[in-house]
Amino acid sequence: MNELQIARINELYHKSQKEGLTEEEKQEQQKLRNDYIAVIRRNLRGTLDQVSFVNPDGSITEAKDLKRKK
Repeated sequence: MNELQIARINELYHKSQKEGLTEEEKQEQQKLRNDYIAVIRRNLRGTLDQVSFVNPDGSITEAKDLKRKK
């Protein structure tokens, strides 16, 4: 997701508030929003995969290892 796509999301939002969107613009807005959400989820997953927990006995458990045990 680049700055132009984010700017387009905002542009479509403001247009929807002022005058409404055409069907094509609504579809474009939905696609851009879905792409944005996918990027956010990927970034969050990458961050969470880096999390580690220190156990009471001093050992370290990585969050991604906990996910695999379930």
